[in-house]
Amino acid sequence: MKTHGLIAAPYTGVNGNGEINLRIVPQYAAHLMKMGVKGAFVAGTTGEGMFLGDGERLKLIEAWADQKKEGFRIIAHVGSTSLANAVVMAKESAQLGADAIAIMGPPFMGPNRIEELVGFCSTVASSAPDLPFYYYHMPVLSGVDLSMHEFLNKAKLKIPNLAGIKFTHNDLMDMSNCISMDNGKWDILHGYDELLIAGLSFGAKGAVGSTYNFLAPLDYGIINDFEAGSIERAREKQRKSIEFVSILIRYGGAIVAGKSLMTMLGLDCGPCRLPLKSLSNKEVGQLELEMKEWGLFDMIGSFVKRTNKSN
Repeated sequence: MKTHGLIAAPYTGVNGNGEINLRIVPQYAAHLMKMGVKGAFVAGTTGEGMFLGDGERLKLIEAWADQKKEGFRIIAHVGSTSLANAVVMAKESAQLGADAIAIMGPPFMGPNRIEELVGFCSTVASSAPDLPFYYYHMPVLSGVDLSMHEFLNKAKLKIPNLAGIKFTHNDLMDMSNCISMDNGKWDILHGYDELLIAGLSFGAKGAVGSTYNFLAPLDYGIINDFEAGSIERAREKQRKSIEFVSILIRYGGAIVAGKSLMTMLGLDCGPCRLPLKSLSNKEVGQLELEMKEWGLFDMIGSFVKRTNKSN
């Protein structure tokens, strides 16, 4: 099944004592559904998945799997530097009700040959053979920087449940090759929110990102304008998205600033896990002022009002 539309990468709630907060998940899922997103990519980069213990990740995946509905699916990130741990995570995620699994290339002494990466992925994917398997390509974090076009060519022979790639890299030529190969068979999910229009121009239909927690109305506007041929309007909305991301970067990036934004929206995601730092109260106040000036809260409020009226 190919993805059409946006999938959000949710933040992981953390209590003041440092434990994960699962109580916010139902409210969080309801918020994403109101935003119109098609699912959640759980325990990935945005969710600080690599900072969580395997037991914590499984509890988080279970909580999100309980919220899945028709049109809202759960992709569980089960990647690990340990192959054995990733295999267990994949098996357990399938039993907990995840709709699909994904793994990032192992970031510690990662593979530098396609065959090695395919072997790692094949072992994990085969442990949950009934679930679609996605490779999570983000070399800026994993350090695994290999051709995804070549990966698909070899992986399709070894991984029967291969579904596609979460492509978070700016090598759009490689992404284009992945989208077009095998008559467009593979589900290639665009992963750079601030380059969404570029992904659309190369043929991407689905996307996964952290800013879709907030900006889904704006990004669906980009998609709708692009598909309608209103390219300049789509560009204007993309520039607005770039401004938003630039603000996040000034306040520590998508994870650090994003968790504070979710709290402003009524979903207390708490602090970040070390070694990430959390914003000070002063920084949170400054961020909130900048987001008011940018128009975030007005945009979300008006979108929710329109949605409620249409329902």
